[in-house]
Amino acid sequence: MVLASCVLSATAAFVATTAAAKVDAAKAAELDGPKLTCMGAERAGSPDGVAAYTGKYVGTWPGLKKPYGYDPGPFANEKPLFTITSQNMAKYADKLTPGQKALLTQYPDSYRMNIYPSHRDFGFAPWVCDTVKKNAVTSEVVDGGLGITGTSGAIPFPFPKSGLEAIWNVINPHRAWTEKAVCDIADVYSNGSIAWGRNKFMTLNPGNNPNQRGSFQDKINAYFYTGYLLPERDKGFVAVGVQPNDFKGASTQSWQYQPGIRRVRQAPEVGFDYPVPPAGLRTVDDDYAFNGSPERYNWKLVGKKEIYVPYDNFKINDPSLKYSQLIKPNTINPDYERYELHRVWVLEGDLKDGVRHIYHKRVIYADEDSWMALMADNYDARGQLWRVTLINYFYSQESKTFHRGVSVYHDLTAKAYEAGYMVNERGDDWWRINTPLTPAMFSPGAAARGGH
Repeated sequence: MVLASCVLSATAAFVATTAAAKVDAAKAAELDGPKLTCMGAERAGSPDGVAAYTGKYVGTWPGLKKPYGYDPGPFANEKPLFTITSQNMAKYADKLTPGQKALLTQYPDSYRMNIYPSHRDFGFAPWVCDTVKKNAVTSEVVDGGLGITGTSGAIPFPFPKSGLEAIWNVINPHRAWTEKAVCDIADVYSNGSIAWGRNKFMTLNPGNNPNQRGSFQDKINAYFYTGYLLPERDKGFVAVGVQPNDFKGASTQSWQYQPGIRRVRQAPEVGFDYPVPPAGLRTVDDDYAFNGSPERYNWKLVGKKEIYVPYDNFKINDPSLKYSQLIKPNTINPDYERYELHRVWVLEGDLKDGVRHIYHKRVIYADEDSWMALMADNYDARGQLWRVTLINYFYSQESKTFHRGVSVYHDLTAKAYEAGYMVNERGDDWWRINTPLTPAMFSPGAAARGGH
């Protein structure tokens, strides 16, 4: 079906079970060894061009000039090895996703993929690796798949044996403790018109704080704040909220300040397929390609595959890059997007009987080295490919891990797309990462203050 053409590793034999993922000490000792990284990724490269893992840059790299903010990265002078277009895509078909093929076919004059040398040179702080090793022998899926045990701050399952374990890795990769920016949003429609949005955006994930951390059984996984500055009709609207670690008896909660009535109210359910303003071209759980509770899908760990994926995307977040250069009809300007050959974990989610979601199938492509989801293909109730997600990560010197940049959500049916988390023209409001934030900044009272 969707992945019939995949050339999969031996991990394809894994089935979707809820068996405990704990491994013995001997198996865990393979992590950060000669064959595996501390995340459980293969150190070796591949004959087709996947780079060998070095992890030699942790929070710095040659030529880095600033402790925070934009940097072009260590690969800025590289040129593409080749470009994949609609005309030559058949040559590379075994390393393309259905979503990429659909974009190449639907937009032959707009969408193309510049392929650069593969790099696996960014690593993690020692405490992150220590946490993964600890989780390997302690973490389990609990509460019927609604929660997990283990120490927060890093993935729970470096040796996943099921789709549930794998999707919990996608939900909980090691990423920034806090993030703060003013983000621009462009919704680009089939007629070429652009609707603009702008948000003051913050998140706080206490479990990723190296000086705090905790358990995946702690009540709160993350806090979020979104204050609307554009479009004008939404200016002053603020939403704050929390997402739990364990979804047994808990759900994502949000409070909203509505300027029309000048008060804060608790919002209805905001998880799953709740449409994200201003255009509703993506759902709440499209963030990071997938987030929130995994409960509405039967998850299958298909295996690993070599794919050309968006990777090391520093340039697309460059403050010197104007939106007029980046935002184009049909898709963002491909001249500023970088693709590399990497191994990814492929996960399939099929909607369970008796529950609702606008996506009836999801296919997630998660980076072998970080477990961050790089892309997703989302299917409608007819089994037709509907929406394609591309997340452009860059490595952050502040957080010593990859951080999301410009994120693109294509709607193939509407022939429209949303480009979000853009900070290129925001000046001093460019991403600040791992700066101290407190839970009080995400309270209903904070929403009221932010809306005035």
